[in-house]
Amino acid sequence: MQRKSHMDAFGAVALTAFAVHLAFNQVVIKVTGGGFSPVFAAGVRSAGAVLVLLLWMYLRGVSFRMPRSVLPWAILSGVLFAIEFICLYTALDLTTVSRSSVIFYSMPLWLALASTVLLPDEQLTRRKALGLVLAFGGVILALSDRTGGEVSWTGDLLALFSALCWGGIALLVRVTPLSEVPPAQQLISQVLVSAPILLLLAPLFGPLLRDVQAIHLWGMAFQIIAVASLGFLAWFWLMKQYPANSVASFSFISPVASVLMGWLLLGEQVAPSIWGALFLVAVGITLINRRPRAA
Repeated sequence: MQRKSHMDAFGAVALTAFAVHLAFNQVVIKVTGGGFSPVFAAGVRSAGAVLVLLLWMYLRGVSFRMPRSVLPWAILSGVLFAIEFICLYTALDLTTVSRSSVIFYSMPLWLALASTVLLPDEQLTRRKALGLVLAFGGVILALSDRTGGEVSWTGDLLALFSALCWGGIALLVRVTPLSEVPPAQQLISQVLVSAPILLLLAPLFGPLLRDVQAIHLWGMAFQIIAVASLGFLAWFWLMKQYPANSVASFSFISPVASVLMGWLLLGEQVAPSIWGALFLVAVGITLINRRPRAA
C-alpha cells in the first residue's frame, strides 16, 4: 500500500489512541512492579513478546530470516533495547510516573540532536533550534525539581539514560541496514536479544518476585500482548501509512497523558515545576517534528 501524503482522520485518531496507550502502559509498569522486580518484569515482557510475535509472523507468513549484513545491527539494537528497559523499569520503581515520563519522552530531543550532528540532510532550522532549547529546558526543569512524592536522582537519571537508548535504537533503524528489513523483524530482533539479557541479569537486582497478585499478572499480560508485540506492530504499520514527521508529531501526547494518568490513577503529587517541564517538552517536541508547509 502506498504511503499517504497527509494525515487523515483515521490516522490522527489511531495515533492519538496509541500515544494514550503508551502513557497508560507507564502506569501499568509502575503497578506491576508491586509483584515483580523491575528487571525481571522487563525480561518476562520481552520473552512473552517473542512468543506472540513468532506466532503472528507464522500466521502472517512473514519470513524469520534476516540478511547477514543486518545481524550485527539487529543484535546492537537488542542490546540497547535491554539497557533501555532496565533503566526505564527501574526508574519507574524508584520515582513517579509523572517525573519519569516527562524525562523518558524527551527522546525526540536527543534523536534530533544526534541527527543534526550525524545526518547531513538534517538541517538545524530556527524552528528546530527553538524546539531543542525548549525541550532541553523542560528536562532540566524536571531534573531540578526535588519536591513532592517519590523523588530519586537515580530514578531521574535512569529515565534520562533510557530515553538516550531509545533514541539510539531509532537512529540505528534509520541509518543502518536495519531499515531494509520488515518492521516485524526489527521488533522481534529487539525482544529476542533483550529477553535472555534481562532474565540473566534480573537476579542481580534483588528477589525476582514480590507480592504477586492477580492485578500484577494482568498487568504483565497487557504489557506482553497489547504493548511489546501487537501494540508496536500497529505503530510500525501506521509509520508505513503516513509521513514519518506527521507520525512523530503525535509523540508529545504521551508525556502529557502519562502525567495526567499518574495524577488521576495513582494519586501522584505533581509539582507546578513538573507541569511547566511537561509544557516545555511538549512544545519543544512539536516544534522539532513539525515541517514547514510547502509553498
